[in-house]
Amino acid sequence: MNSTVDQATGRPADAVPAPGAPELLDDRQEWAAFGRPCTPNGASAGGESAWESHVVIEGMHCAACALTIEEALCAVPGVAQAEVSAATQRARVVWQPGLVLPSQWLAAVRKAGYGALPAMDAMAREQRKREHRRALWRWLVAGFCMMQVMMYAWPAYVALPGDLTPEMERLLRWASWVISLPVVLFACGPFFSSALRDIRQRRVSMDLPVALGMVITFVVSTAGTFDPTGIFGREVFFDSLTMFVFFLLTGRWLELRLRDRTAGALESVMNRLPDSVERRAPDGTFERVAVRRLVAGDTVRVLPGEAFPADGCIVTGQTLADEALLTGESKPVLRTPGSLVTAGSYNLQSSVEVLVQGTGPATRFGQIVALMESASLQKPRLAQVADRVARPFLIAVLLAAFLAALWWWPTDPAHALMVAVSVLIVTCPCALSLATPVAMLSAAGTLARHGVLVRNLQGLEALAEVDTVVFDKTGTLTRDGMVVSAIHAVGGVPAQDALGLAAELARHSLHPVSRAVVMAAARNASGHAPRWQVTQVQEEVGRGLSAWVQDLQGALPAGRVLLGSSRHTGAVLDESTEAQQVFLVREDGHAGRVELARFDLAEDLRAQAAGAVRAVTHAGLQVQLLSGDRSKSVARVAGQAGIADWRADCTPQDKLEALRAMQARGQRVAMVGDGLNDGPVLAGAHVSFAFGKSVALAQSKADFVVLGESLWLVPQAVLLARRTLRVVRQNLWWAAGYNALSVPLAIAGYMPAWLAGLGMALSSLLVVLNAARLSLPLPALEGELGEAVAGASSAEPVAA
Repeated sequence: MNSTVDQATGRPADAVPAPGAPELLDDRQEWAAFGRPCTPNGASAGGESAWESHVVIEGMHCAACALTIEEALCAVPGVAQAEVSAATQRARVVWQPGLVLPSQWLAAVRKAGYGALPAMDAMAREQRKREHRRALWRWLVAGFCMMQVMMYAWPAYVALPGDLTPEMERLLRWASWVISLPVVLFACGPFFSSALRDIRQRRVSMDLPVALGMVITFVVSTAGTFDPTGIFGREVFFDSLTMFVFFLLTGRWLELRLRDRTAGALESVMNRLPDSVERRAPDGTFERVAVRRLVAGDTVRVLPGEAFPADGCIVTGQTLADEALLTGESKPVLRTPGSLVTAGSYNLQSSVEVLVQGTGPATRFGQIVALMESASLQKPRLAQVADRVARPFLIAVLLAAFLAALWWWPTDPAHALMVAVSVLIVTCPCALSLATPVAMLSAAGTLARHGVLVRNLQGLEALAEVDTVVFDKTGTLTRDGMVVSAIHAVGGVPAQDALGLAAELARHSLHPVSRAVVMAAARNASGHAPRWQVTQVQEEVGRGLSAWVQDLQGALPAGRVLLGSSRHTGAVLDESTEAQQVFLVREDGHAGRVELARFDLAEDLRAQAAGAVRAVTHAGLQVQLLSGDRSKSVARVAGQAGIADWRADCTPQDKLEALRAMQARGQRVAMVGDGLNDGPVLAGAHVSFAFGKSVALAQSKADFVVLGESLWLVPQAVLLARRTLRVVRQNLWWAAGYNALSVPLAIAGYMPAWLAGLGMALSSLLVVLNAARLSLPLPALEGELGEAVAGASSAEPVAA
């Protein structure tokens, strides 16, 4: 295949910037590969928008590292904001192009002693794989050497006085020293490099006390080996050194693997797009180019097994597409010529050619990635507390180790130093810093795999504590699509003409009622030339539309036309009908407002609505329904869904006031809406869900965005949030209890270094394993919900 050369940079267009040359990222065309424009505080110097970039951080292991990187980035002029997550090892940097370039703030990260790569680059993924391989090799070397050293140390443990000659004992010590060298020089590398970086930067992180413990143990044991008659010659501790290094590396390796399976689910979604794609050249041939080079109007060929690189329309071929990430629908869908395809969905069957219509942040996939990146970098309230205490706690650990060594030194200097080592290792607060973020990100990854995006990690904590769930009706409890069941033309305009006029106004709105009118007009289109010229369209949220309309046939005088509810148009309701009605009204300067037509609309309850409401109720939550529709329509839907407490004819302001009244009574409220006219109430609730199919995700005010149409995801999310908070509390109690028990034992000299290393590794591992339970698939929760509903149903006659 041909390879094109980028005229701006002079290198192949599909080339990926090398991580060792960050200045290549200063090319403006590269910025979109790992970021997007944003305006957090207005425009930057020269009126240019600020940029939000995401990078993967290398060499970071704890909350103290995250704080150090944030401080280094924020100190760079032109960097407006920096957020770093120790759990995901990612950073979000908001910077202003007029003041700083990526190579400059990346240099600040390197100066702080860490590496950084664009988060969505193939090189970043390759670097992560290399890091995993190096960690595995260190673990294998530590394990092999530990077994050899234990073999040499075992005779000293079991020998009776006189069994070992001094020469044999010295030989075993020298053999242990030699075998320990690969552990110290290779396996301990990450701990030592991190500690040296901390010393150079005059700061403290979790690797510093661990590295100090390793150095002290090796130095004391080496002194005992070289000078058996000296103050440290009574005993050597090579077996303890190799054992606790092996235990620490085991814990870190397993933690890395588990974190990739849980929180790493977020990254696997964000890296779903291909790195390159075949694009049609002017001569008709196809050339492979980087996806970031695509623009609207390009034609690309997507092969089976590849992800669609952009939003577009199929022009040649047909295939099956996997859109589970974008819609929550697990079944493949047929896509034929003329069908729309979305970036991030997979081509499953055959090669197709696609006309690109939207790229980058403008695609639905781009919006999903933006939401997930934002959520993965947020720090929940409990995690913020842990971050704030991490650095002072580490200083206290160093002080406690020093005081313990002073206390024991007069009795036995070697024992005093080993007590200090035990204190340094056993008190390292890795488990405390991991307790909250790993659990939250595991839950967020599980929800993302099932079509629920977590926009705000704090929402998981809030959702676990809600006692009331408020549903919107249209587009939430009912199906997203409504249909026009009848047309009543009353103003002298034929029914089909009135429908065509209403559709011209409705095309300017995303409300389900507007879409129903547009669909009805499309089904009844006769193919005649357009009749209506519509300008100056205005939408009053939750009420209707108005516009200036000119009849090109001259049958109606030009004037203002309104489409919407009776309150918006001033039309008189027909109390004899139970159907929801929308009115088309023309403003006449002499006669006032003249009704042209009214449309009866029908809507169906979602198949799972009643079961989901029942599950929410039997989970101990109150359920209410707030709707802007008429009382008869709302009462019918509420009865079908099993909701006793409902309210109709609510404007968005009415819904917000009702929400505030509940909150004033001490209720903690979750709002479930469609995100169209529910923005104020979604933002005002303690926690909120929006069904994102019909609204731009970037404009949603909700904490959770449901990509599919399943209401079951709401009670499932509630149960998962409760489990998440239980896991977080269990993790925090375990971390606090472990330190409260281990520190006195270490200071008293009852915990050898190897046991301290084992305890530290196991505490961190236990926290991650406990959080990994949250990555169970959501269908497993349906059984729990089903049992709750069945149990409650069987108990109802008894309660009656």
